Amino acid sequence: MDWIVDKYHRMGSPRYFYNGALTWVVGLYVIGAGMLVAGFVWGLFFVPAERIQGDSFRIIFMHVPSAHLSQMVYIAIAVAGFVHLVWRMKMADVFMAAAAPVGCTLTALALFSGIVWGIPTWGTGWVWDARTISMLLLFFLFFGLIVLRTAIVSQDRAAFAISVLALIGVINIPIIKYSVDWFTTLHQPASIDIRTGVAIDPLYVWPLLLSIFGMYVFVAGVILASMRTHVLRRNVGTSWVAELNS
Repeated sequence: MDWIVDKYHRMGSPRYFYNGALTWVVGLYVIGAGMLVAGFVWGLFFVPAERIQGDSFRIIFMHVPSAHLSQMVYIAIAVAGFVHLVWRMKMADVFMAAAAPVGCTLTALALFSGIVWGIPTWGTGWVWDARTISMLLLFFLFFGLIVLRTAIVSQDRAAFAISVLALIGVINIPIIKYSVDWFTTLHQPASIDIRTGVAIDPLYVWPLLLSIFGMYVFVAGVILASMRTHVLRRNVGTSWVAELNS
């Protein structure tokens, strides 16, 4: 148990994190990219067309992973915000700074792929239903986290404001999740649910799961790499950074 506590405290050290994260970044990039390519190629070229939607359904292998992961990234930012408010852990703020642009990009990708999918499926790229509105709100929340950091000069005040906004905004996540159950919407209920099981053919499930897990792993690598950059910028002038440049 002591080694776990020691590991936790060491990860709070910028120098230890910067040096230790590099191996993880490389590994996550390689594994995640491999899984993503395999999932996309499998889903785009090796599964049959869906009987109703035809080939247009194949956007699912991009849309679902990006939509799901964007929500997970926001939840992670909210947790980091709580950690920063309670324990003033600087690495929690570094995580928020690194993850917000990634989450914003994922949400934009989910919205764009949803529009592309909606045009042949619904006859329109956008409907003002609860799911699309709550996802659009998620995009603005991510964007707000980014803008707020640049608008507030003091790093400590910016971290405090971002932590509060992240915790307030997390209420939007269950709205996204259950919007198809609570409101009238064109979006179908979840096809993969731990309560009701899997509602789609296993032919499509496996490449979809591979794409989802691949995106999880790859995005984790992106965030870690960005965190290393933020750590380096924030510690310019310290002895250990000077040693790296010498």
